Amino acid sequence: MNTSLKIRLFFKSISVLFFLSFYMHLNAQTRDSLAKNPALFLNLASKTLKWTEPAEPIQIAGPIYFVGTKGLGSYLISTNAGLILLYTGMPGSGPMIESSIKKLGFNPSDIKYILSGHAHSDHVGGHAYIKKISGAKIAIMAKEKELLESGGKTDFHYGKVPEFWFDPVKADQILYNGDIIKLGKTNMTAYYTPGHTKGDTTWVTDIIVDGQKYNVVFPDGTSINPGYKLIKNPSYPGIEKNYRNTLNKLETLKPDIWLSCHTDFFDFENKKIRAETEGYKAWIDPEGYKKRIAGEHIKFENEIKTELGDKKH
Repeated sequence: MNTSLKIRLFFKSISVLFFLSFYMHLNAQTRDSLAKNPALFLNLASKTLKWTEPAEPIQIAGPIYFVGTKGLGSYLISTNAGLILLYTGMPGSGPMIESSIKKLGFNPSDIKYILSGHAHSDHVGGHAYIKKISGAKIAIMAKEKELLESGGKTDFHYGKVPEFWFDPVKADQILYNGDIIKLGKTNMTAYYTPGHTKGDTTWVTDIIVDGQKYNVVFPDGTSINPGYKLIKNPSYPGIEKNYRNTLNKLETLKPDIWLSCHTDFFDFENKKIRAETEGYKAWIDPEGYKKRIAGEHIKFENEIKTELGDKKH
C-alpha cells in the first residue's frame, strides 16, 4: 500500500473535528508525509473538513451573520453605513458567499470592506470575486499585502505549490497594529498576531444585542501547519517569537463571543444547534476561548520540544 493511500485511510478513521488539532499528535511518519506533500494536505483537509460545501447562512448575534461554508467561516457584519465581510473562503467560494448574503436579505453591492485574518487560499480565495461584484475596499495588514497581491505565490511555505494559489487582488488600505476600520457606528480593531503567516490579524469588535454590549473576537495566527519549522532551520526569521508573542496577546483578550475562520475550531455545529432554542446566547463562550488559546499554547510548546528532540512529546 503506497504512502498516499495509507494517509487517506488514516484520515477516514478520525473525526472531522480533530483533523487539524490532532496534527501535533500524529505519528512521525504521517506528519512527515503531510509535510512533504502540501497539496495532499490541502486536498485532505478541504474534503474532510468540508471547506467547499455550501452551508445555510444564519444570524450569529445582532449584526453578525455567518455566510461561510460547512468548514470555513465567513462573516457578514451589518452596519448603518453598509456591510463588512470578513473572510471569503476557498477559490470558487465567492458565488456561494454572494448567494448566502442575498438569502439573508442583504445586497452584496452594499459591502464596503473585505477583511481577512491572513492571506491563505482557504480564507481569501473569494476576495477578487467579491471585490469585483461589490466594489468594496480590501484592507489588510502591511506584512500580508505582498502575499495577497501575489495570489499566494510569495508564501514562505506554500509559495511554490500551485494548489495553494488564488486570484491575486490589490489591497486598497494597509493596516498596522491597532488600526480601526470604522463603518458607520461599527469599529473593527485590527491586532497584529503573526505566526501562521507573517501578517496574521486578529479582529475585535463590540456589538449591542438586547441592550447588552458583547465583545467579539476573531482570533488568528496560532495554527502550526505540517512542515512548519520554529527553531531548527525556521520557516522564516522570527517565526518562533511571532507565535509566542501572538499567543501571549491572545491570552489577554476577554471575548464574550469568539468566531473563527475554521468552523471546527469553535464548535460551530453544536452552537448552531443550541442557537435554535437559546438564540444568540448559544454563541457566548468566554471559557471556550480560554480553553482554545491555552490548547494552542500547549501545542506550540510541544512542537518546540519535538523539534529539539524531546522524545516525550
